[in-house]
Amino acid sequence: MLRLRLIKREQDSLFARVSVPILSIVLAFLFGWVFLALSGFDPGETYLRMYRGAFGSSYAVSETMVKAIPLALCGLGVSLAFRMKLWNIGAEGQFYMGAFAASGAALFAGDLSAWLLLPLMFIAGFAAGGIWGFIPGALKAYWNVNETITTLMLNYVAILWVSFLVFGPWKDPASMGFPLTPRFPAGGYLPTLGTSRVHMGLLIALLLAVIFFIVLQYTRWGYEVRVIGESQEAALYAGMDVTKNIILVMIISGGIAGAAGMIEVSGITHRLQQGISPGYGYTAIIVAWLARLNPFAILLVAFLFGALLVGGFGIQTFGIPFSIVLILQGAVLFFLLAGEIFLNNRIVVMREEVR
Repeated sequence: MLRLRLIKREQDSLFARVSVPILSIVLAFLFGWVFLALSGFDPGETYLRMYRGAFGSSYAVSETMVKAIPLALCGLGVSLAFRMKLWNIGAEGQFYMGAFAASGAALFAGDLSAWLLLPLMFIAGFAAGGIWGFIPGALKAYWNVNETITTLMLNYVAILWVSFLVFGPWKDPASMGFPLTPRFPAGGYLPTLGTSRVHMGLLIALLLAVIFFIVLQYTRWGYEVRVIGESQEAALYAGMDVTKNIILVMIISGGIAGAAGMIEVSGITHRLQQGISPGYGYTAIIVAWLARLNPFAILLVAFLFGALLVGGFGIQTFGIPFSIVLILQGAVLFFLLAGEIFLNNRIVVMREEVR
């Protein structure tokens, strides 16, 4: 009798590490092609319209970059936690909390100059996201509570908290019933690059990727993060403070997602509103894994997923639902996880005697 078994690989090749994410994207788009065809849409025309919507003009490219900025920042944030095998699924909630705290700073300290107000908003956003990461981090570090569940549940708390504010005490009386806060003062606007909507958040994301690369590759703390991720037992044996590092990583991870929320409200919407995120925090999980947690690859993948979002918004004017974008995102994650199985294991055919 023949049986198939998965044997863990001792090491994988550079070719496999690069080809698996690329193949995941290709298979996801092939899956989307079949789905569109079965739904009565022309797949080729749909993909062409998505491409034109994301790259067909200088404005389209700038909008793609606008969407890529929060994806890159949230992706960098969750990638730090993932390196330590901490499954931070809460970037969405941390993003919302950062947007809330930054908006509060802008609305209640709006008399400050931009040189003081913008740093205050950034600190508030980072701190709020960090607190939202600290809660599951502390629960994990001290009581080994599953961080996947706690971070996921806290997403809903943060989203509903923002909804309460924009429908209630922070609602703009002049909003004609829409769930919006008043506009920020001019000092709370993040500067833009040129005449487009692309803002300073792009430079912050680029700088953060460089810092991540240097810190994780060439510092003692980066080494500890990697070791703890591989084996907590080995880290404890080497004298590393696992508890402190778990909490610190979750604070920084959540803080970066919170900073992304601050950058979004300061650079794009200039006010807090319901649905401030179309799912940046959730999509960032796919971005981070597709980039294999490499900071520079995260920037590239975030740009591609930003194009997917912008292209998805564009096809709605032709009667094609935006949900195809969500299907493509889910398909990418599915094929990526499937590819990881074969990347980390090899299939062995074994013969067993039947008694």
